[in-house]
Amino acid sequence: MSPPHEPPPELPGHQDDDEIDLSDLRWDDSIVFIVFWVLAFVVFLQFFTRYVLNNSLGWTEEIARFLLIGVTFIGAVMATRKHSHIAVEFIYRWVPRPLRRVAQAVIDLVCVGFFGIMSWYSYQVSGRTQQMMVSIDVPKSIVYLIVSASFAAMTFYAARNMIKHLRTGTSKLIDPELAEQQRIGID
Repeated sequence: MSPPHEPPPELPGHQDDDEIDLSDLRWDDSIVFIVFWVLAFVVFLQFFTRYVLNNSLGWTEEIARFLLIGVTFIGAVMATRKHSHIAVEFIYRWVPRPLRRVAQAVIDLVCVGFFGIMSWYSYQVSGRTQQMMVSIDVPKSIVYLIVSASFAAMTFYAARNMIKHLRTGTSKLIDPELAEQQRIGID
């Protein structure tokens, strides 16, 4: 007689009963969603015309490249708003809380400054770009304007996050346990 079958152990962080939480999505997240699906359609169209019809559309490769740039920078706006950019958390675990607060303030200032400067520089590049896209008659400066607008939005959200961190005295990096409790709704 064989032993009873045991269910496989669950993977860390994986629970089948968890519902998908979309409560942190905002209206501006829909922009990246739309650009992503337009990109998916263009890439599918490129694949279909090249490998099924054996006659590819010339504009799909260039447009897909520019849409990927858009998804990247517009998605970075969402990541900035949600505090989900990558961070080196290892150092935070080994330093005392007052030093974590100082480090968080420095990081917030650097982020706001970097995003603001990059917004200005990409705006300047858009004004100096006179070229048109190769495959369609659209100015390339539009791509740089989208990047500039994304950096401006990241500057806004980073400044808002910095003010929130200064007011509350905490963040996900300063108090990770508190942030996790707030995320799952434990008081």
